[in-house]
Amino acid sequence: MEKFIRIFKESVVYYAPKVIAALVLLIVGWWIIGYIHKIFSRYLSQKNVDPTLQKFLADLLGWTLKILLIVTVISQLGIATTSFAAIIGAAGLAVGLALQGSLSNFAGGVLIMIFKPFRVGDLIEAQGVLGVVKEIQIFTTKLLSPENKLIILPNGTLSNSPIINYTAEGKLRLDMVFGVSYDSDIKQVKDLLTKIVTSHPKVLKEPAPLVRVTELADSSVNFAVRPWVKPEDYWDVYFDLTEQIKQALDEAGIEIPYPHQVEIVKEWKE
Repeated sequence: MEKFIRIFKESVVYYAPKVIAALVLLIVGWWIIGYIHKIFSRYLSQKNVDPTLQKFLADLLGWTLKILLIVTVISQLGIATTSFAAIIGAAGLAVGLALQGSLSNFAGGVLIMIFKPFRVGDLIEAQGVLGVVKEIQIFTTKLLSPENKLIILPNGTLSNSPIINYTAEGKLRLDMVFGVSYDSDIKQVKDLLTKIVTSHPKVLKEPAPLVRVTELADSSVNFAVRPWVKPEDYWDVYFDLTEQIKQALDEAGIEIPYPHQVEIVKEWKE
């Protein structure tokens, strides 16, 4: 018993300073990490980083610093951390291999949020689908199709594939083609089409709409009609102009060629 008490006292004397130093290091380090977390979050907010990415990056930095702090505290107690670090490395490798696809999607999400090839509300085309961006998450991006279908795209493939953003520039060119017969007066048709296009309230004044003869086809003279519109007005202008131009051509007596089927009947005489 006396030997045990003596060893205990010696151990307390030996380890007490280390335990106290480790506790102080843990408390002070934990407070400093919290302060760094707040400063980093504020910095990301000032840089207009996406809120989802702000929280993730700040939490990632915080947990990384906390793990390093715990390893340092263990080392302060005199415990060897070599094997501990090896275990963490092996576990990280195993998790990385198991979540290879998810990590690719995560990296893609980070790239999308940093470089912003599109934003929520943009109309984009990617991976063979078209839709309005509804939500950008860390692993996936959600689109809403024109048919109101929810489309979920993995960020890994999305960030590494061509993306067409129809909203980014603030305006779109509407490409339409109308054909009239060869008997029509080209100047009359051009003036009529120009008047209809420029009078539409949703067609932009700048850049000015283009109305030109684009092709002398087999059975028609084709006119290219190319007004500029806002992305949200694209389909309204498309449908309006299609209807209005058809009515105007009919009222002016201008023929729109269409395929005819000719039936030839031969009489056989015996």
